[in-house]
Order: sequence, then structure tokens, then C-alpha cells
Amino acid sequence: MPTFFMYPPELRKLIYTTNMIEGYHRQLHKVTKGKSIFPHNESLLKMLYLATMDSVYKWTGHVQNWGQMLLQLSVFFPDRVGQYLE
Repeated sequence: MPTFFMYPPELRKLIYTTNMIEGYHRQLHKVTKGKSIFPHNESLLKMLYLATMDSVYKWTGHVQNWGQMLLQLSVFFPDRVGQYLE
């Protein structure tokens, strides 16, 4: 049985629906795909910074049943989660 299926359904949903790195990459690609040449490196950095700020604003949301998920995470990963719960 794969490792993914040993977690409860709530944690599995959290794991497979919050792939932030791919989501972040998608947001940056969406912003830069129409532009093939940037006049300066600073212009590219400014565009990526603004896209990042927009993404951060959109990603601050509420996770349903977070208390239950946090409990399950602390059981499965006590060394990683426990230090932040103190």
C-alpha cells in the first residue's frame, strides 16, 4: 500500500490540494508568458514581485477542520509539528 493512503482522508486532501510550488509557478508563468523580452532585469523582478504579492493575497484562506488536521499532523509528524505548537 502506498504511503499516501496510510494518512486519514482529511490529511490526504490537504496534501494533494495544496501544491503551492506548482501554483506559484503557474501564477508567475501566467504573468510572463506574453512577454518575450524585458528591457531590464529590474523590470522582470518588479513584475515577478507584484505577481508574488498578488498570489500571497489570494492564498491567505481558511482551511476547513484545521484543528482536526493539526492534531493528525502532530500524531504523524511529532518532531516537525510539535516544536511549533509549544
